[in-house]
Amino acid sequence: MEYGKLNIRVVSDNSGFPIPDATIRVTSENEPENTIEEALTNDEGQLNGIELEAPPVDYSMEPSANKPYAEYTITISAPGFESVEINGAEIFSGETALQDASLLPLATGKTDSAELFVIPDHTLWGDYPPKIPESEIKTVEETGEIVLSRVVIPEYVVVHNGPPSDSGAQDYYVKYKDYIKNVASSEIYSTWPLATIQANVLAIQSFTLNRVYTEWYRNKGKDFTITSSTAYDHKWIPNRNVFESISRVVDDLFSNFLARPNVQQPILTQYCDGKNVTCPNWLSQWGSKSLGDQGYSAIDILRNYYGDSIYINSTDEISGIPSSYPGAPLRQGDSGEKVRQMQHQLNVISNGYPMIPKIAEDGVFGPATEEAVKTFQRIFGLTQDGIVGFRTWYKISEIFVGVSRIAELL
Repeated sequence: MEYGKLNIRVVSDNSGFPIPDATIRVTSENEPENTIEEALTNDEGQLNGIELEAPPVDYSMEPSANKPYAEYTITISAPGFESVEINGAEIFSGETALQDASLLPLATGKTDSAELFVIPDHTLWGDYPPKIPESEIKTVEETGEIVLSRVVIPEYVVVHNGPPSDSGAQDYYVKYKDYIKNVASSEIYSTWPLATIQANVLAIQSFTLNRVYTEWYRNKGKDFTITSSTAYDHKWIPNRNVFESISRVVDDLFSNFLARPNVQQPILTQYCDGKNVTCPNWLSQWGSKSLGDQGYSAIDILRNYYGDSIYINSTDEISGIPSSYPGAPLRQGDSGEKVRQMQHQLNVISNGYPMIPKIAEDGVFGPATEEAVKTFQRIFGLTQDGIVGFRTWYKISEIFVGVSRIAELL
């Protein structure tokens, strides 16, 4: 028997703060009456390391007649909050799935009834429309709408949960990194080689940033950034679980995109699965997996499909972040304004996450600061080394901005 793991994090939709003692119940899609796990979240609103049966990992390594993941139902409830039920959470053998849940406070006099989210089939398993071909470089016209003069990583994208013509589809405001993690978890398998995951994440990011840069849909009179239709954009699924291996790649690469010489806009890097649909000159997902198996690097995989002129570019223009990464990791013994800023942000975050100890904002990275960093890293699933590298810096910034905004509203 093979197993995967499930980590769950529960927060209040109003405050963004963790909800301790929330009840988590996990059942199999095949046996809904049989409770596999029932437990409470800890003081950080988390329940980690739930072991769940999964099909053999080999099922996800090549196109197969066997579904490569198991599906589970997760029910989350807490006193004073509306419950959430998620059907179809995916578990792969040897992988850690990450399920975040944001609970709405229960209105006075209202009885609790679980809000239901149904996760459809993974795009490599289910039947989805093939992408409609588009030019990889867009003509940017002066239409009176704002078209960016430089590449900016947005804080949020507005996702239209349907095709562009469906005026009744709901729009969701989604943090950019969360959007990329969701799409990548919906469109590739987390069991694939690291270089393959990196190549696919870069293609997804570049496509998305082209939509942002060109204001593609807004220039057509729409009020959203991108859609969840695979015919036009990428598959994005509300409240689906993502995977730790994919999440880590996105945290490392989120400021990157694909470019060509003398072209300012990110390249609209389209792709297909390479099995049900073939797409010359586009990335093939199954093909990229085969190249990863052969030891190709991410850029070599991408150049195999998009040509030798494609390269990886990056931007420091990241919306919603108080200050950009200092350029080198901060660690014990360092000092200066960047250390002071990081200490201040950790102290603000500790108001919502009291397990993080308060520290002096003196600009000196001493043992107390290192301990606070390690606690933060543990809570948010980062490597607990006490060093503020790229991934930790931007996660601190992200959580700080969220906690600060909530504080302003209270």
